[in-house]
Amino acid sequence: MKRSTLIIIGVVLIFCVYGCSSYNGLVGKDQDVKGKWANVQTQYQRRSDLIPNLVNTVKGAADFEKSTLTQVIEARAKATSMQISPDNLTPENIQKFQAAQDQLSGALSRLLVSVEQYPQLKANQNFLELQSQLEGTENRIGVARNDFNASVQTYNASALSFPTVIFAKIFGFNEKGFFQASDAAQSAPTVKF
Repeated sequence: MKRSTLIIIGVVLIFCVYGCSSYNGLVGKDQDVKGKWANVQTQYQRRSDLIPNLVNTVKGAADFEKSTLTQVIEARAKATSMQISPDNLTPENIQKFQAAQDQLSGALSRLLVSVEQYPQLKANQNFLELQSQLEGTENRIGVARNDFNASVQTYNASALSFPTVIFAKIFGFNEKGFFQASDAAQSAPTVKF
């Protein structure tokens, strides 16, 4: 009876040690995902902060299309109002967040295409500087999203692997969502000359 008791205690002890190790590993990976998410939001905020300056510079062109500017302003307001807590990074919530950001990206693209018709605006040094900063920010957003997806992949692989998945379920570590390309990105753009 002593031997069976020692075996049971040994198994329970191993289970507890592995459980603690799994828990601590998941906490570290979860915190990494949250940090990467904060970086994504920081880059989107940077883009959002640049837009009012860009819009005000473009407003200087007296006959510029007001509807294009209105679309950018409205899309910015919608994108900045959409916030997701790092504790709630479900695939559905990330899709909603991405949809709001895609709407803003589309409005900005229309704005920058419209600018081609205004040579005085294209020559404006403030506009050129803002456009350059916006392009750099879009690159930073891409890098931050890639880093976030890599972190989510590491977390999900750990949280969904056996036997860690048992402890993940016990302690409430759920699968995180990835950033994915929008539906519009699935088809190549048509170029006409």
